[in-house]
Amino acid sequence: MPTYFVTGATGFIGRRLVARLLERDATATVYALVRPSSKHRLTELAATLDRPGALVPVPGDLTESSLGVDPTTLGSVDHVVHLAAIYDFTASEEANTAANVTGTRNLIELVERLGSPRLHHVSSIAVAGEYAGRFTEADFDLGQSLPSPYHATKFEAEKLVRGQRAAPVTVYRPSAVVGDSRTGEMDKVDGPYYFLPAISRLAAMPSGLPLPGIDLGATNLVPVDYVVEAMAYLMHREAPSGTTYHLGAAEPQPLNEVYNAFARAAGAPRIAAVAPERVSTLLRTAAGAAGKRVLSAVESGRNGAEAVASVLAELGVPREVLPHLSTPVRFDTAATRDALAGSGIELPRLADYAGPLYRYWAEHLDPDRARRRDPRGALYGRTVLITGASSGIGRAAAQQAADEGAAVVLVARRGDELDAVCERIRESGGTAHAFPCDLTDGESVDTLVKNVLDEVGGVDMVVNNAGRSIRRSVHLSTQRFHDFERTMAINYFGHVRLVLGLLPSMQRRGFGHVVNVTSQGLETDTPRFSAYLASKAALEEFGLAAGSETFVDGVTFTSLRMPLVRTEMIAPTGVYRTLPTISASSAGKLVLKALVRRPVILSLPAGNAAELAGRLSPRVSRLVANTLYRIMPESAPEAADRGRRPLPAVAATMTRLVWRRKP
Repeated sequence: MPTYFVTGATGFIGRRLVARLLERDATATVYALVRPSSKHRLTELAATLDRPGALVPVPGDLTESSLGVDPTTLGSVDHVVHLAAIYDFTASEEANTAANVTGTRNLIELVERLGSPRLHHVSSIAVAGEYAGRFTEADFDLGQSLPSPYHATKFEAEKLVRGQRAAPVTVYRPSAVVGDSRTGEMDKVDGPYYFLPAISRLAAMPSGLPLPGIDLGATNLVPVDYVVEAMAYLMHREAPSGTTYHLGAAEPQPLNEVYNAFARAAGAPRIAAVAPERVSTLLRTAAGAAGKRVLSAVESGRNGAEAVASVLAELGVPREVLPHLSTPVRFDTAATRDALAGSGIELPRLADYAGPLYRYWAEHLDPDRARRRDPRGALYGRTVLITGASSGIGRAAAQQAADEGAAVVLVARRGDELDAVCERIRESGGTAHAFPCDLTDGESVDTLVKNVLDEVGGVDMVVNNAGRSIRRSVHLSTQRFHDFERTMAINYFGHVRLVLGLLPSMQRRGFGHVVNVTSQGLETDTPRFSAYLASKAALEEFGLAAGSETFVDGVTFTSLRMPLVRTEMIAPTGVYRTLPTISASSAGKLVLKALVRRPVILSLPAGNAAELAGRLSPRVSRLVANTLYRIMPESAPEAADRGRRPLPAVAATMTRLVWRRKP
């Protein structure tokens, strides 16, 4: 009935090791140190085990004396496994010291009070620092330089463990731990993962294109499942105190080979030839010197440091990581391989597990994963929020988007009609969610954003379609300022508030697209629509300006200049029956085109022609517009009794245009 006390049980290695130890012996118990703030993570881990009661939480903290643990509450402990540490080149020296050194010292205090359990200390190959040569399991302090706080504190922690006499000790030095070799599962972007975005982008090039390269040095990677299996076996093997195991590759892994392994998985071009050693050394030395100058500039804020820092940030590579990409150390694993002989535990080749690692990263960790199109369609799997979805253009676009595999979020004031649209989409096999909302009510919009993010998750695309149209001459509007307020409330302010609410989540996910349904009238300056077109112009300009800022965040905007559509909105105006219109279904197809192609502005040929004419001959365009204005009757009830004299009005307009005095 073995018992274990484990620190770092909820970490990447820790949770797998805990599960393996409990699997190995059905009578085993694991006591796990856990901070109160992380207790939920231990509860989640226990829920995945066959015997959740065998994992016992022990409240405490690395920074407290004896970890803040009363040894009498543990009883007899056979093995103490110290996994808790910081592995982060970007962490400060203080943070590294607190976790790696102070935490180890406090653990040793607890071990002294527990009697004589076996202490299993998980160190790191970082203890070898920049030692140039072969570093065996028997080596420790060879006068090597320690280039970072992480290297120095891991060295100091192992030194403390080796110097204590309270318990026999076994030391494990994993190399750079990557994901599971079978599933690819990894919990964070680290080490080689920082460069997978660049490899992913290179996949756009022909995979057969041969790339030249230089000798960039070597690294040493090890999959987490090998580390766990090896530790679970070696922990229970008889060995003298001080025995050390190197859990890593038997030979250095050239960075060019590491690149090629991931490039093959990504379908990117591979390095076909490496420059001769002398040339590589010269180029590497020059690049190293330049790199040090760049990093020094970034540190001190000199010589374009801000631009360099921006480039590194865009690539997602912390500057602290750059000096540690390769290592001159050759880690000898002969003693470890001898100890594992006959166990069936073997380190797989990187070429065999780079594929699972890359695929898991692409699906779960790639910061650009939300931008990638699904092979099944540009809208497949996307979440598309559409306002004004209870009828007309919104209803048609929602059905068409759902037919393309999108999950549609329907927004409108009329809840009953919204539910009916939602039900029809579901009956046809689509996914739809209904959220009634009055876009003219700011609090209602804020509640909508919260509810959508809580219940649906992130929104990929937004179609700002809901709107109000008012057709009234400006001279009839002098006492009707509320017309302008009403159109701005829904056509502009409501949609802007919605976008601002959803924008942070889009930026975090690195993808978002907003379609602002505006009007072809912006290209023709259609008379009697000063209130309506002003609100649509404001919405369009908001998207154009905001899109210039958010482009690098992966968030883009389209202004869809919609022509006249046969919907309920235009039904009350009888004159529209004589004008060219398109159906709601055709309008929905334009919305889908805007979602799929994502142009900055999407307009039809007729609108483009009108806009061009207005730029080339503005006076003639104004004449035509004014002529149409005078011919067409008013829609406003208060103007219905006014007689219209179209022909004299047109003649007067032309006379004024021809004889107009120049200023």
